[in-house]
Amino acid sequence: MTNKATVLVQLARAMSHADTQRSMAWRLCLACTRVLGADSGAITLAYTRPERVTLCATDDTAARLEDLQDVLGEGPGADAFESGRAVRCSLGDQAAHRRSMFADSARQAVGPLEIHAFPMRQGRSVIGVLTLYHASGHRLRREPAEAQFLADAVVAALLHEPGTTKTPSPWSARASIDQATGMVVAQLAISPQDALVLLKAHAYADDTSLDLVAEAVVDRRFDFRHYDDSFGSDPS
Repeated sequence: MTNKATVLVQLARAMSHADTQRSMAWRLCLACTRVLGADSGAITLAYTRPERVTLCATDDTAARLEDLQDVLGEGPGADAFESGRAVRCSLGDQAAHRRSMFADSARQAVGPLEIHAFPMRQGRSVIGVLTLYHASGHRLRREPAEAQFLADAVVAALLHEPGTTKTPSPWSARASIDQATGMVVAQLAISPQDALVLLKAHAYADDTSLDLVAEAVVDRRFDFRHYDDSFGSDPS
């Protein structure tokens, strides 16, 4: 759990530097790109379905390539959504261009890039895809398993508030969550909104309820400062 907690703290730290006027989805996506060492990213839900929607793209390159995958009906994002597994695509690989209309069109549009698409999973269901873009020849700062964990934690924070399993009353549960949120604000110097997102993501990571995570923070059995390191570090 140490690596997961560290990654979540890095996510919260990166979010604290993002424009608070932007949507939570955009700020989470931008934070993921910074933690993982990508240049840009996008979050798209229901990737290959009629109700497909791109919640955010951090720059024009990400927006253009998400749109291109939608138009062509293929690409690493679509593959990740359908397979439920992470997919990597290199736009610098000439052999890939001969096999993929997307790779050929994307290289012509934006030049050589590395693309990593991570399915955003909730239980056994794939809800969407976190797609990261970075310069060819570079690699992500974190291992693929940690990047996948972030993708799953982000969708949990955006779409799902873990249920309660141990609540003497709704009022006491809410008070505990509010108190824990305030303590995380003090621990990490982040906004209350970001602190609550971090608590939700941690509940997902630990496969427990938001109430129990809040209780552990309030009782000082868990302190996010113990896992606070630089999000620019390389775990290898």
